[in-house]
Amino acid sequence: MSTPSLFDPLTVGRLQVPNRVVMAPMTRSRAGLGGVPTEVMATYYSQRAGAGLIVSEGTQPSAVGQGYPSTPGLHTDEQVAGWRVVTDAVHAAGGRIVAQLMHTGRIGHPSLLPDGLVPVAPSAVRAAGQVFTPGGMQDHVVPQALTEQGIAETVADYAAAARRAVEAGFDGVEVHAANGYLPHQFLAGSSNQRTDGYGGSPAARTRFVVEVVQATVDAIGADRVGIRISPGNTFNDVVEEDVLETYTALLEQLAPLGLAYLNLIEARDDAVNERILSLWADGVLAVNPSPLVQLQAPAGKDGAERWLARGADLITLGRTFLANPDLVERLATDAPLNEPDSSTFYGGTEQGYTDYPTLAQSA
Repeated sequence: MSTPSLFDPLTVGRLQVPNRVVMAPMTRSRAGLGGVPTEVMATYYSQRAGAGLIVSEGTQPSAVGQGYPSTPGLHTDEQVAGWRVVTDAVHAAGGRIVAQLMHTGRIGHPSLLPDGLVPVAPSAVRAAGQVFTPGGMQDHVVPQALTEQGIAETVADYAAAARRAVEAGFDGVEVHAANGYLPHQFLAGSSNQRTDGYGGSPAARTRFVVEVVQATVDAIGADRVGIRISPGNTFNDVVEEDVLETYTALLEQLAPLGLAYLNLIEARDDAVNERILSLWADGVLAVNPSPLVQLQAPAGKDGAERWLARGADLITLGRTFLANPDLVERLATDAPLNEPDSSTFYGGTEQGYTDYPTLAQSA
């Protein structure tokens, strides 16, 4: 069987995608008051509708799930209405978009939350480092450890957000279980020091993630649900000492569910990548090549083709999409790329957001 190219179509759950290039979820902090998406966000996403699939920026499923300023949510009617403008614009431009559900857990600060709320986590273990807040950079606080009732309520929040995503016109959802946020905090022994059924062994630490995924599947159907994982990633102060055991246990439970896709951030330990390839052999696998690979010209195309040859079905690209709304066309023609302006990544105006030129505009 020949290796597919980046530009071959594919069935992903209930979607037919015209190419295998996925726009990665990227926080841009440009939502309006109350976490409501704005018109400029609709422009930004519709400009990038040439992607085989767009995964939205991380979107909190509940008020306490917010970890950064001006990020959008999916837990109020106003947010749903705002997202509907975005999804309508993407669909009008011929694109497909899923909502990434991102609960940041202990990564955040009380100043970002409604009065009386504090960040929550598997255990009351403060993350090292600081977070950007309206008052500037501040240390992470000691989070409130979730009770079993709190866990059940959080799982229900994910399911409700998934239903709201469909109501808002999204083609599905992606559960963000990577990069040190709440689901990843449950997976990692450094942040999960529980002694009940949600902590201890690798299998027990997977329980929260499996319950979240099962709840979203029950809410909107497995063919509209994906999940993102980052095995061994230490971002946001998580440490996983038993990566192979943990992710083997996780994928053995997820594989039978028939999810639309698994989005893997390439692990540094290639034995982990090999294990995931084998465990997910019958499902759609999207791979986010390591940042070092993505920086190689042109836009990580060599790394993408390497992963397609290894068995990946989709390739997820981030910052190159940020600066190149017509990235798929540029990759197809080996055209030069715009360089992203890092000073405009988070917050601000249209500058560095919707004003990157396409090839046609450059010409």
